[in-house]
Amino acid sequence: MVTKQSRWHGRVEGAQANCAVPGCDGPGEFKAPLQPADFDGPGAWRFLCLDHIREHNAKYNFFDGMSPDEIHEAQSPLGGWERPSRRFAANGADPPPKWSDFADPLDAITGRFGNIRERAKPSRFSKDERRALDVLGLGEDADRHAIRQRYSGLVRRYHPDKNGGDRSHEGKLTEVIAAYQLLRKLPAFA
Repeated sequence: MVTKQSRWHGRVEGAQANCAVPGCDGPGEFKAPLQPADFDGPGAWRFLCLDHIREHNAKYNFFDGMSPDEIHEAQSPLGGWERPSRRFAANGADPPPKWSDFADPLDAITGRFGNIRERAKPSRFSKDERRALDVLGLGEDADRHAIRQRYSGLVRRYHPDKNGGDRSHEGKLTEVIAAYQLLRKLPAFA
């Protein structure tokens, strides 16, 4: 299997070929392009030994053949942004949401697919209350009986007295107790 070794960047471990330079019998462990990349595909490669790859890299000049203005433009932090980008495909997607429907821009981005109005329904619980329901493994449709039953089961599971004195689940037990204490006081479960 061909893998990359960390000591020599670009070295192909397990390469079987000899160096591609005529008359060199060294192992061809480093890939070198045959011609400059034109970004239309992976390109063609040849394998060179360490000495010849160093020679190859010393001759390489990205800016070869460019005018001073082209070099300045290529070195600009904005270089490459002037190229047009492709539009995203709209097939299979709902129309984009209105930004005004969302308080958080990231919600608008994730709301791009699916029924936006269904997901935008306000929850009857706050963020902390929803997290407490998640800790207990319950949904927003849970009732007081389901919360109490789930709480009892989780306390039995995580309590050190039920685990032979194993205190590794104390953090989880604390979360479960805090979640239950928050939820049991809510008017929604009165």
